[in-house]
Amino acid sequence: MFKCLLVVGALALAPLSAAQAQSHPQASAPAAQPSDPQIAHIAYTAGQLDIEAADQALAKSTNAEVRAFAETMKRDHAAVNEQALALVKKLNVTPEANATSTALTETAARERERLSGLSGMAFDRAYIDNEVSFHRTVNEALRGTLIPGARNAELKALLERGLALFQEHQAHAEQLARHVR
Repeated sequence: MFKCLLVVGALALAPLSAAQAQSHPQASAPAAQPSDPQIAHIAYTAGQLDIEAADQALAKSTNAEVRAFAETMKRDHAAVNEQALALVKKLNVTPEANATSTALTETAARERERLSGLSGMAFDRAYIDNEVSFHRTVNEALRGTLIPGARNAELKALLERGLALFQEHQAHAEQLARHVR
């Protein structure tokens, strides 16, 4: 159902491979890890997109559990993004847009558009299902690419704290998905 998010997951797990292939078509080495500025942008973008999804849920849902979940997503992702902004300012780093952050943004926009046409229980189910998929994808990208690829220890630590929190979000969304049917 959420094949677009799986595509984004693949992009997150192999960032910049298309750009690498275009600039070095003869190279057969694995795709380069994203740089810290790119990692910062991917992580911030994912958080911002979940804030936007939460805002949509708060505007559309009347289900108390769904609304409480959306409030948690908005609060927690805003807090992590504030920490990320403080860190990049401290390190004097400018987050760098990249193919993965762009793909995340485009996919999320399509999903928000799809969800905008739903209401009631149909919206609630689709929102929660999307949250499960989104957190699964982002968590896998954090575990498999972003945390191992982060070179700065403070950035790596922030990503690790984010992963622990976002794993809780995924578990909460999965639990809620069983009840919002």
